[in-house]
Order: sequence, then structure tokens, then C-alpha cells
Amino acid sequence: MADINFDRILEDIKPTETEKKRVMELSDELIKNLNETAARKGAEAEAVLVGSVAKSTWLAGKADIDIFMEFSLDTDESYLKRCGLKLGHNCIETMGGTAEERYASHPYVTGTIEGYEVDFVPCYFIEDASQLKSAVDRTILHTQYIKKHLNKKQEDEVLLLKRFMECVGTYGSEFKVGGFSGYLCELMVLEYGTFMGVLGAASSSWRYGQIVDLENHGTAELFKDPLVAVDPVDKNRNVAAALNLQKMSDFIIASENFLKNPSERYFYPKDLEFHSESVKKEFLKRGTKTFILTFRPPDIPADAVYPQIRKTEKSIVKVAESHGFTVTGSDSWTDEDDEAMILVEFETWKLPSMRKHSGPQIWFKEHQERFLEKYSGKAWVEGDRWVVEVPRTYESVEAFFEGVLTPNKIGYLRFGKHVKTEILTEHQLLDINELLESQCDGEVLRFLYLYLNKNELLWR
Repeated sequence: MADINFDRILEDIKPTETEKKRVMELSDELIKNLNETAARKGAEAEAVLVGSVAKSTWLAGKADIDIFMEFSLDTDESYLKRCGLKLGHNCIETMGGTAEERYASHPYVTGTIEGYEVDFVPCYFIEDASQLKSAVDRTILHTQYIKKHLNKKQEDEVLLLKRFMECVGTYGSEFKVGGFSGYLCELMVLEYGTFMGVLGAASSSWRYGQIVDLENHGTAELFKDPLVAVDPVDKNRNVAAALNLQKMSDFIIASENFLKNPSERYFYPKDLEFHSESVKKEFLKRGTKTFILTFRPPDIPADAVYPQIRKTEKSIVKVAESHGFTVTGSDSWTDEDDEAMILVEFETWKLPSMRKHSGPQIWFKEHQERFLEKYSGKAWVEGDRWVVEVPRTYESVEAFFEGVLTPNKIGYLRFGKHVKTEILTEHQLLDINELLESQCDGEVLRFLYLYLNKNELLWR
């Protein structure tokens, strides 16, 4: 295997001493600010630094400062949220930053201070998972566990793993990606020792349902996910629950590719070459028919937008196929603010006006009578089953979309109410060529290019 200069890569991806010093100084300032304000207002809360900054596992230039505000277990939940958010807002304001409230499973305040994104999250102080009162409470236990078990050398191994995953498109547990979280990367390094150990295991022995159980809790059978990483601090949680099968498979293939032909280029963003003409030619060459449904994304948190759009995409495919159209592939994209797209590529997009409809077997007389009553003399027997030709509901994909995206028919599609509202308010159905002839920005072109070249990021 060719030698890889990991030290040189680490020089590029590891925060400099200057960056580390500034991030830690700012973190200390924020914690001091929060604790002093809490004491002054008589709020029994204590600020603590968590996440990758606390664990020294953040990539250069990507320090997200996560500060949790711990309240005692007997604190009223509504008071905890109200007081915690107020403390967060006050801290951001006094530090000259801009604030915004967000809601995941738990409300929190996010702000930008001196160019750094800072999250302030109220939580309960717990000593072990049996005391959990909210989903975020275990985060402090995660930080403590990693700081206790991950040695200095392994911090670098985590950085290499995160960077590799980032560049092959498998890093990030948010719905947009469906990949590996930072905490999961840390657990992988603890399990397999090194970055190369993780890649070696993934490429040679990982299977669906792969188990990582560092503390031997023995609760892996509780989960049915592609990868099961039992949380060392909470035996009833799978750290890899957000990892989808596609991203797990992508990581396995990227690991195989790297080990067969190691290259430092895996640690740097791949330079993708595409423009509207080349993408248009590629779609034309395929001989399929591709449609893009565009609409405005709903104004809800990003982690709610993506599952709703994906659910809609899958439903469109399912309903289209139930009407006889053959779908080659589909995908979706959004910039989260102004535009959302669902792409559906059809192998069959025009159908005959009639379709064969199967009825009951001739032995079931009651069903046979009802069938013949409905279809009179048009039915015939094939083998032992009645069949009839009936007019097709939709003869073209255009007619299908026009039919199902109307208020009275949209109920056939399964999706979140927010996306449904936006589509009913306004949408456009474009042939791929129409889209590519219009003003197509770089992110949309990148989405289309990666749809056509699905394994592009997995090799160098």
C-alpha cells in the first residue's frame, strides 16, 4: 500500500494553536458570562462546554461552540426552557452577536459571535442515563465519556476519519445527509483504534446490522438499524440510528476504494467538472424522460423539511408506478430557503389508453356476479380468472402529475402537511431540458450532476 503522509494532511485539517487558543478563550468568556448572569438573576443553572470543541475533535475552521446550561432535576421543565433561552439570548446580546431560537426535540438558542456559531441549550444535570428527562441531557455524558477514553493520538485519528467522511459525502447525522455523527466517529475510533482500523473493518467485515458495543451492554438486539452502535452512556440508545443504509454502504465502498488505491486526495474536496450543456447531454443520452417538480420549501426547521420532501418524493414514485409508469430513479434537493426540487426519471412515460384489469377467479360465484354486473359483456376468462380492459386513468406522466397535484387528488400522496401546503399554493413541473435552459445555479447543477454520477465522491 502506498505511503500516505497523514502528518501533512493533519497540518491542513487540524486547528492551529492560534485557532484553538481563540476558540477556548471565547468558550471560557461565554461560560463566565452565562454563570455570572445566572447567579445575578438567582437562576440555579451552570454552563458547561460540550461537543467537539470540548473534546478537541473539531476540524480546522469548523468550530461550533456548544454550551449546555445545566439545571437540577427538580426544575420545572417550562421554567428550564424559559430561563435557559433567556440566558442564551442575554449572553449573545452582551457579546455583540446575533441570536435565533430553534426547535429540534428541545428548544435552544443559536447565535453568531465573532464569526463562530454558538448554541446555548438548556438541559437537566444528570449523573447517568436512568435520570434522563429530555433528549439532550445525555450530551454532557457523551462529552465526559470521550474525554475520559480518547487519547491525544486518537483525537488526530478522529479528525482524519471526519475529514475522509466529509469528502466522500458520508459525514453528518442531520436528515439532509443521513450519515455519521461526530460522536459516532469518536466511538468508531475507540472501537477500532485508528482511522485505518475503522476503514479496514468497514471494508472487510461490516454487514447489515453491524454491532459496536464498547461497554458490552448487550442491548444491540433492541435495534434493527443498518449499524448498531450501543451508546456507552445509555444502553437503550443506538448512536447510529440516524445513519441510513445508503450512507453506510457509501462509506464501505469509499473505504475499499481508498485501501485499494490510497491517495491524499480523499482528504480534500473533489473538484467536480460540470456545466449545463454536459449535464443536458448526459440526460439526453439516457433515453429516459426526467421531470422536476419545483416548489418553495416550507418555513420550518431544516431537520423537518428534508424528511417531508423525501417522503413526498417516495410517494410520487410509488403512486406513479401503481399507475403503470416505470421509474428509473428519483432524488430531491432544497436550498432550505427559496427552492425545493423533486426529480423523477421515467423509463416509461407514455402508456396505452386501455389497461388489463384482473377480476375474481371463476370459483368464487358471489365475487364473479358483482364483477360481471359492473363490466357487463366486456369481461373474459383467462385460465380461471376473469379479466377486463378498462380505460387508463393517466396515459402520460404529464397527465399523472396534473391529476395528483390538485386539491381533490393530492390525498393519494403521502407527505407532511407543510410540503403539501406549499405545493398546492404554487408549483412548477419542468422537463429536465426546460430546467437546464433556464437560469440554473451551481448548487442545482451539482445536484443534477451527482444524480447522474452517484459514486463520484467515493473514489479519487
